[in-house]
Amino acid sequence: MSTLTKVLIVLLTIASIFLCGIVVTYVANADNYKQKFENLNRSYQAAKRNEDNAKTQLNNTIEEKDRTAERLKEQIASLEGQITQLKSDLATAERERDDANRKVNNWAAIVMDFSKTIENNEKLVKDALTERDMKEAELIKQSKELKDTTAALMENMAIVKQLQEETKRLLEEKAELQSKLDLYLQQYGKAAPEPTPVTPAQEVVGLRVPPVDIDLNGTVTDVDLKNQLAEISIGEADGVREQMRFHITRGDEFVCDMVVLDVWPEKSVGWLDLLGDQQQDQPQVNDRVSTNL
Repeated sequence: MSTLTKVLIVLLTIASIFLCGIVVTYVANADNYKQKFENLNRSYQAAKRNEDNAKTQLNNTIEEKDRTAERLKEQIASLEGQITQLKSDLATAERERDDANRKVNNWAAIVMDFSKTIENNEKLVKDALTERDMKEAELIKQSKELKDTTAALMENMAIVKQLQEETKRLLEEKAELQSKLDLYLQQYGKAAPEPTPVTPAQEVVGLRVPPVDIDLNGTVTDVDLKNQLAEISIGEADGVREQMRFHITRGDEFVCDMVVLDVWPEKSVGWLDLLGDQQQDQPQVNDRVSTNL
């Protein structure tokens, strides 16, 4: 083998070794660049995503800000309306206050006038009371004279009143016995016949009533046909006295008589006398009563 061949082999070996080192270095550097690229790419993608998220958050923040701004504008408008209404209410309240002050002043003047009127009325009342006392004294005197005048008549009527009370008691006993008899007969499906008095009650009542020569008028307010009683609308204040006889009429027709038993200030109660047998002959509410036909 020649020297040149050996040199070439050595050179080829050195070149191979150098080439291998270069290839190894290149390969090693290529792998590093690829890793860097991937890292940078991942960083870029992450940055891109962060940017998108930041833009989304920014857009959301802007929208929220716009909505908040709209709400604030609406609240401002509402508050401005309330302020306007409050100003109007304040003006109205001030006007009402002024009107109230004027009314207070007017009422103060009215109260002063009313106080003067009260003083005048009190004086008139005192004068009226004095006059009333004088008239009451005169009335008491006249009442005493009337009592003295009627005392003799009452003594003469005492016996008649006793007979009247006895008759009333007997009638009540008769009504009670009639009621018991009716209940007893109803158990057997029967009814008691109407009793026929031997002496008509009309004659008894008629004998005990003195004639009346005064003109009193009223109306029938209540009727109790079972007990032969009636109530009229006039009483002691109208001049009605016990034992007075009243004529009960309906239109132009005579119905019956009523003899006064009890007297109140505004009404009277009495026995019914000269009653007819027919239904149309019985006294009714609103029939006219008078002492003179």
